Amino acid sequence: MHNTRMPTPDLEQLVTVTMPFGKYKGRPIADLPGPYLNWLAREGFPHGEIGRQLALMHEIDHNGLRHLLEPLRKRG
Repeated sequence: MHNTRMPTPDLEQLVTVTMPFGKYKGRPIADLPGPYLNWLAREGFPHGEIGRQLALMHEIDHNGLRHLLEPLRKRG
């Protein structure tokens, strides 16, 4: 059986890394609204680490799992 757990640093980055461009510049990735994440998914995520983080946040939002990020917010 494969270990399918998400490495915690990937999730922690969603609450600490901020959006580097656009309408939501400066907002933590975890705080981006669902419709914006959906738009990015349709248009295509940017290349690189930020694109990977945005795609991960889109999956979390799409599957109704934002609550999983709350304990990570309380660590800081």
